[in-house]
Amino acid sequence: MKRLEDKVALVSGAGRGAGAALALKLAAEGAAVVVNDLDAGPAAETVAAVTAAGGRALACAGDVTAPGFAGDFIATAIHGFGGADIVVNNAGYIWNAGIGATTDEQWDAMQDVHLKAAFRIARAWNPWLVERAREERDAAQGGVRRQARKMVNVSSVSGTHGAWKQIGYSSAKAGLIGLTKSLAREWGPLGVTVNAVAFGLIETRLTQVIAGETSIEVAGRRHRVGLTQEIRDNLYAQTPLRRGGAPEDAAGAVLLFCLPESDFITGQIIEADGGVGM
Repeated sequence: MKRLEDKVALVSGAGRGAGAALALKLAAEGAAVVVNDLDAGPAAETVAAVTAAGGRALACAGDVTAPGFAGDFIATAIHGFGGADIVVNNAGYIWNAGIGATTDEQWDAMQDVHLKAAFRIARAWNPWLVERAREERDAAQGGVRRQARKMVNVSSVSGTHGAWKQIGYSSAKAGLIGLTKSLAREWGPLGVTVNAVAFGLIETRLTQVIAGETSIEVAGRRHRVGLTQEIRDNLYAQTPLRRGGAPEDAAGAVLLFCLPESDFITGQIIEADGGVGM
């Protein structure tokens, strides 16, 4: 039997990069997957890739920072697949500046997408978790084992160690670690583990080599993304493995916390960074 047979997983930001790679890995282990992306097109592409590989998936396109999104996300899993066993908060982007140039709008945008969205999704999931725990506690009297459920939050080495001119992003990713540890304590009695993975340099469109005006669009605003070749070369040189991580590397680290083998691990943060932070 596959290790996540009969489980339902939700992954935000799963239309591209590490999120898409994770959706495929979860499906390969037997989970039904709810795929979120800001844009409907990439979400549909990941769903198509999962189904083409023999898995089950539904799309839930939308902005994770929208007030009603969290409830819709959880509801899509419950109504579409009958449950919500694994939640991965992966959606996000980078809007960098130093302290002197960071505006309130910029600061709020980073907190909203990386921290507040995860908080809202956790809050929306909570009533269902409490109800399932109550039902399973009653069933346990008849010898039925409680189901383990998981939340995995995607943080960053910018949150664990700080980063030059990433005031808003680093602060939000550090806050996500606090959310992780607090939820691990609160949800432990419900049989839910809560852990985080802090990514280092992962090869995505956010870290591609800058070519002209390389940018992404979020909420009608274009954000310049990418790194110069010099910066990338320096980062590689500082990494013991001498490379950046592929999306599959990042997804693999998150998958570790989704599997039954991690059922007794909670409140932990691992760094998937090629050894930079050791």
